[in-house]
Parts: sequence; C-alpha cells; structure tokens
Amino acid sequence: MQKSILRLASHFRLKDSTLFNRIHHRSTLFQCKVYTTDVSSATVKRVVPLPTKVTAMKLRCTEFDNEGSVKSKAGEFSKTDFCQQHSLLPRDLRTLDTYSIYQKPSILVRSEAILINIAHLKALLKSDLVVLFDSYGSTDSYNQSMFMCDLQERLKAYKDELPFEFRALEAILISVTSSLQSELDILEGPVNKLLNDLEDLADIEESMNGDKLRDLLKYSKKLSKFEQDALSIRDALEEVLDNDEDLAAMYLTDKRSGKQRAPEDHEEVELLLEAYYKQTEEIAAKASTLRQHMRSTEEIVQLILDVSRNSLMWYDIRLTIFTLSAAVVSGYGALFGMNLRNYFESDPYAFGMVSGLALLSGFGAFAISFRKLKSLAKIKP
Repeated sequence: MQKSILRLASHFRLKDSTLFNRIHHRSTLFQCKVYTTDVSSATVKRVVPLPTKVTAMKLRCTEFDNEGSVKSKAGEFSKTDFCQQHSLLPRDLRTLDTYSIYQKPSILVRSEAILINIAHLKALLKSDLVVLFDSYGSTDSYNQSMFMCDLQERLKAYKDELPFEFRALEAILISVTSSLQSELDILEGPVNKLLNDLEDLADIEESMNGDKLRDLLKYSKKLSKFEQDALSIRDALEEVLDNDEDLAAMYLTDKRSGKQRAPEDHEEVELLLEAYYKQTEEIAAKASTLRQHMRSTEEIVQLILDVSRNSLMWYDIRLTIFTLSAAVVSGYGALFGMNLRNYFESDPYAFGMVSGLALLSGFGAFAISFRKLKSLAKIKP
C-alpha cells in the first residue's frame, strides 16, 4: 500500500511540475503549520496557513507616567504581553477592541487596573500609569489630542487632593461630558430653528415643503442616536455606582500601599462618579425633551397634512356631484337631439317643459347626492 502511494505521488510530481512550483511559491508567502495524520499506516501532511493580519494581535497606545509625562507615544504592544504586564485576562481586552464598529460603554474594575471604554476614549488606569488606546484609522483623533493635553495638566496638578487614578478618571469623564455637551449644542440650534419654522403656520404651503420635512427626519435620527449614546454612558456609570465592591476596588493607590478598604468605604469615588452621572443624565434628558418636541411637531405636521388631504377629497367629491347633475341635465338634450320624429316639434310648450324637467332632474340628483354625502360625513358620538 505504501509503495503504491509513493509511486502515485512521483507520477503526479513528474507529470505536473507547475503544481509543485505553485505550492512552493505560496509557502514562501505565508507562515504555515504542518500537521501529521496517520491514515492506513501512511503519513499525510496537512498544511494550514496562519492568520496574516498581524495588526489584529497588537494594540496601539500612549502611556503616561505618574508625573503626567508621556512614557511612550503610539507604541505597539502585543495583546498577550500586554495582558501579562497588567495582570489582565484576554477577555478583558474585548472592551477595548479597536476594530469593532460599536461597543457598549463600560467601566471594568480589575485587581490592578481600571478598564474604561466610553465614547471616544479607551483607557487603562493604574495607580501610577495611564494607558490611552488609539484605534487604527480613528475619526476621533482631534478629541483624543485635546484629551491628552488636558490629562497631562491634571496629572501634574492637584497631587495632594485625589489619588492618581481618580485624577485620570476625572479627566476622562470631563472629556466625555464636554464632548456630549458640545454635540448637543451643535444639534440644538438647527433643530430649534427648524421647529420654529414648522410651527409657524401662517403660510402652510411654505411651511410644508419637502426640504424642511427631510431636515426634520434627518435631525430626528441624529437626536435619537445621540440620546442612545448618552443613555449608554449613563448606564455604564450607574452600573459601577450600584456595585460597592467595584467602587472600593477602584482605590488602586491604597491597594498598592497595602491599605485594605471595606466594601462600603468608597465615598470619595462615589461622589466623583455621581457628579458626572447627574451631568450625563441631564444631557440625556435635554436630548429627550428636544426629541419630544420634534415628535410633537411631527404630529402637528401630520394633522395639517391630513386636514389638507381631507379638504382635497371633499372638494373632489363635490365636483363629482356637480358633474353628475350636469350629466343628468345633458341626458335630456342627448335624448331629444336625435334625428327622430317625436311629435314635439310643433308644440309651443314642449321646449319649456322638457327644459324644466331636465333642470329639475339635475337639481334632484344633486340634492340627493349631497344629502347622502352629509349623512356619511357626519361624525356620530
């Protein structure tokens, strides 16, 4: 059996050498692992290519020391080495995965670090180190640059008031809330102007044009997304505030110095988080109020459009009734206009009688139709 396999392999190698060259060429482009499997006492080699996306296994970040100075800027670190260095588990880095399109804001407290993923900031806080993560191709580079300048100033100042990790945490929360407030201010001006234009009903045709309705839909979607983002950040802060053990574990400086804290001893960090929790909740409530005004305006616009649509339908029905009455009157003219002898030609009163009967029939058709229309349109309690 083994001899037949070797003979078959040599046959194909001699018959088609281009296949062997192609496989050899591809093996130089990819790193490969070779697995061996025993099949009927014959050894068969299976080649499995490894992932070629090296950047997927690395993190790009900037480190700040306890003096606020940049320790390393835009450095690349292996995820495995990073986890070992900071006593993290690989699953903890899922919250900092910079390749995901959208992630829920979160604050994870670990034994030696605090992992934060809120809005445009992803950071790791330790008792003497701040690691700010940057994503490849990030669109928030400006906000991160502004935050880095503010973070350096806060870490260098107020050294005796708050622990190092709380000063870094406060800088992150200030940057996030400021970004939310700025985004809300940018949306609030155009939305209020649009609502004022739509609520001014002096000229319905001008107020109900398509451009303003499209703008209303666009800003409604933007406000909905902004409100959802603000509520997600508020929920992340609320989740930490509801856990006493996590609040106590956030005192990394005391933990490093050997000072143990009781689960209920966390007043300082609780007050810090509550302040920004209320601020985030106010921003979300303001966005919710603005969205409610937009929904009310949409309902008013819908009512106005319904009234206009009903008026057009009412006019169309009345015009149809008039057309029906005119058709009844013209029916007499068509009947007596045929070139047939009807013995009314010589009667002096025939024209007046036929004309009166035609008008009476048309008026009767109009009266019956209009009365029926009013009975159908009447709203019964």
